[in-house]
Amino acid sequence: MMPNFTLAQIAKMIDHSLLQPHLTDAELELGCKLARECNVASVCIKPYAVAQAKQILAGSTVAASTTIGFPHGGHATTIKLAEAIQAIQDGATELDMVVNIGKVLSKDWSYVADDIRAVVEIAHGHNAMVKVIFENCFLQDEHKERLCRLCGEARADFVKTSTGYGSSGATDDDLKLMRRCAPPSVQVKAAGGVRTFERLLAVRALGVTRVGATATRAILEECKAYLAAHQ
Repeated sequence: MMPNFTLAQIAKMIDHSLLQPHLTDAELELGCKLARECNVASVCIKPYAVAQAKQILAGSTVAASTTIGFPHGGHATTIKLAEAIQAIQDGATELDMVVNIGKVLSKDWSYVADDIRAVVEIAHGHNAMVKVIFENCFLQDEHKERLCRLCGEARADFVKTSTGYGSSGATDDDLKLMRRCAPPSVQVKAAGGVRTFERLLAVRALGVTRVGATATRAILEECKAYLAAHQ
């Protein structure tokens, strides 16, 4: 069977992740250059380096993205808004926001909804997208289902499984749940554990349209080999 995708389409599923706490400025620069070379969807970089990333990516189709309330989501909403505004001013067009996990577990749904909506509204007002990170390893299915509905109501652009720094990442069961419970207007991003082309194809088959990855070059080299073998 002929593949139903191209290398370019697979590359545009990838948010190249540059969030490890130990990355130096030089390593962040190299990561941005790699992402530009591979023509991925975005570089998700630590907030202080957004302006640097935007400069390196200028003239390309690779977006600058960053995190809000990362990694535990416990920032006050006003601080998340300040982070979002700063990121947008620095050139970010995609924001990966962590929900307030403690409030989710407390079922304070009004707080959670307001927190998500505030960031989405400020981002959409500046033509930026928002991916809402659940950190599913801490949650029960009822929490995930409710979050998917709240993200739809808030007009978030994506629901995202995890930060990549929790005790587990993107599982098939969670991805199926999120695709089933989020409205069609909300896309699904898998983060945590997508390290091979085979795994990327597996989550793609479940309805995932973005993945967070650090193994970007390896994934795309595997994709090239697969396409060459199936010509």
